[in-house]
Amino acid sequence: MTAETATTPNARPGQAVLVLEDGTRYVGRAYGATGRTLGEAVFSTGMTGYQETLTDPSYAGQIVLMTAPHIGNTGANDEDMESSRIWVAGFIVREPSRIVSNFRSQRSIDDDLVAGGVVGISGIDTRAVTRRIRSVGALRAGIFSGADFELSDAEQLELVRSGAQMTGLNLSGEVSTSERYELPATTERVGTVAVLDLGVKTSTLEFLAARGFDVVVLPQTTSAAEILALAPDALFFSNGPGDPGASDGHVELLREVLRAGVPYFGICFGNQLLGRALGFNTYKLPFGHRGINQPVLDKATGRVEITAHNHGFAVEAPIDVISESTEGFGRVEVSHYDLNDNVVEGLNCLDIPAFSVQYHPESASGPHDANYLFDRFRDMVMAQQQQNGNK
Repeated sequence: MTAETATTPNARPGQAVLVLEDGTRYVGRAYGATGRTLGEAVFSTGMTGYQETLTDPSYAGQIVLMTAPHIGNTGANDEDMESSRIWVAGFIVREPSRIVSNFRSQRSIDDDLVAGGVVGISGIDTRAVTRRIRSVGALRAGIFSGADFELSDAEQLELVRSGAQMTGLNLSGEVSTSERYELPATTERVGTVAVLDLGVKTSTLEFLAARGFDVVVLPQTTSAAEILALAPDALFFSNGPGDPGASDGHVELLREVLRAGVPYFGICFGNQLLGRALGFNTYKLPFGHRGINQPVLDKATGRVEITAHNHGFAVEAPIDVISESTEGFGRVEVSHYDLNDNVVEGLNCLDIPAFSVQYHPESASGPHDANYLFDRFRDMVMAQQQQNGNK
């Protein structure tokens, strides 16, 4: 149903409308907070893990549609939060659960949406919206409820089209910590890892601590000189929202630290920034990868991993040949790629201690096929420590 063939009916209590920038409209029920929200409409194919999705800082600026039709039946709790708050700009579901039935639940997801001021919509054909996004790509969108539902179709569409495009948008400053903090290693200590917080998830930090790292989490404004002054055993760039092409400062920081010989591991946004640091370009995917069922091939083992994704941008690099870094970092290979569309899902440097993956190996809600990457990082750091000690 498009703007040319339908108009918004007179507002009734509880009504909401989703408006896409191409003029497509979907009328449903208000869900969560009421009011107005704008952002980029994307869809997540996860059958579970909605609380982890909502609290993932990588979703900042995005209105997230869950393709699973029934959301909220296990409620929400404090343990499954991936950060201190909900980050999505808006939330779209087909059918919210009427009851919460899980022994770990402390409240309903509706409670969290209202408390976080997150405007949502339910009761619409989420399959139709997903197919629309699949056909034309990620779109700017708006959800309008309460008094904002009564705005005219033209007024709502104008608000949507005046919203920011994700391309060229730097959101690291909105999601990063403002102050340094630390987590001690929870097993035999390996060393210290400096984590540049570009939207880091709680489970990532816990996995690093469980591999023997004292974790030092740093604001995204931290300089290369400040990182090197810490003399860390390794550097980690986290996941995060926004366009990697708008993060020149972080790219230059990474190049400087790599030239100092510090081992590096990056996830998601951290993979894109490593790609740029090595001299590759990045580009925006038509509708991105989001969910917990993405098949990825590990070229080194031939093993197919089912992985968790949340990215709208990717690194442009050949998947079948070894490349030479144009920035002087030696040979680079694509270590992983997506079996659905051949998108680069991992980079491995052959002449310096650095690698990264585009997906989320820490996936708290599952799957856990890629947890071994944290072991690989620990092993790489220990090998570098041994090499430095033998010099």
